[in-house]
Amino acid sequence: MPAFKAPDFNERAAAARDAKQRALEKLRSKPAIDPAVLAERQAAQAARDAAEAERRAEKQAALQAAKVAKEEARAAAKAAAEAAAEAAKPKAPNLPTAAELKAARDARYAARKARAR
Repeated sequence: MPAFKAPDFNERAAAARDAKQRALEKLRSKPAIDPAVLAERQAAQAARDAAEAERRAEKQAALQAAKVAKEEARAAAKAAAEAAAEAAKPKAPNLPTAAELKAARDARYAARKARAR
């Protein structure tokens, strides 16, 4: 058995040319697709695309509805927490305003003056 002889550049280039030529011949010998079959395939693809677009729109609408519901729940929880915090907050006593304090002080002063006379 003879030893392996590595092909040189010209042999590799010829082999590549032959392979390309065989692929072209195979492609050219292939019959053209029937227009009716092509139209049927295109209609099926259009139906699949429409169904996919509808599913995508439904999914987007469901996600949007879930997002809105989540925001509403968050707002309701926040309102409930604020109401609970307001209810738990101790009531501050009614402190007199500065004007009321001044009026009381003036009244005491006037009463003291009246007693002195």
